Amino acid sequence: MIKEVALLQLKNNPNYQKNLDKILYYIEHLPKDTIIVAPEVCLTDYDYENLEKACEFSEYALDELLKVIDNQIFVLTLLRKIDNKFINQAVVLHKNKIIHTQAKHKLFKLGDEHKFLAAGDGSDIVKFKIDNLEYGLLICFELRYKELWQKLEGADIIFVPSQWGEPRKRHLEILGSALAVMNQCYVLIANSAKETMASSSAIYAPMGGKVIDDASECIRGFIDTKQIKFMRRYLKLY
Repeated sequence: MIKEVALLQLKNNPNYQKNLDKILYYIEHLPKDTIIVAPEVCLTDYDYENLEKACEFSEYALDELLKVIDNQIFVLTLLRKIDNKFINQAVVLHKNKIIHTQAKHKLFKLGDEHKFLAAGDGSDIVKFKIDNLEYGLLICFELRYKELWQKLEGADIIFVPSQWGEPRKRHLEILGSALAVMNQCYVLIANSAKETMASSSAIYAPMGGKVIDDASECIRGFIDTKQIKFMRRYLKLY
């Protein structure tokens, strides 16, 4: 099975609606069965001064996205208020439904996330199925934790929506490639293109290949599930 992938390597606009409009544009113009991954908190950024407003917009945007995501798979993270706590939650959409949600478990203390957001307990970091493929998801900083890699062993595709800083750019590339090779899967990293961020959005393949382009706002490529099956038969790690 061959599936098309699009990674949105976006800069955040202070105007939330403009961020949503750009995402809706790509959803409309990409093929209708594309896997689309957007960067972490791509709609509102980490707007800590306006968390209530950001969370309200997230709910509005989620409703709008659910109307247009049919055969595509769309992945992003949102600032949300749940049980009276502010969280950064990943959401996977398919066929006008929410397929999977996952609260960020490992907050990035250098960015003061822990001062404003509640951490998830990690219980929702699990594999999930869409059609005949198994997926997993890690949010940005979580890519550094080997115990979280282990929770996703056997996944065919792992999503990583990120706001990964430019000073640690090489780390993002090494970890993404290593996870794909170790888990014999595809790793799809969509990172922010803000001035302080690393870009480095990439499609990493189980054989070690990659598609990466720091200059593009939309990075497109393909995944071939035969590569996953070949590597898992060849090395028989699982």
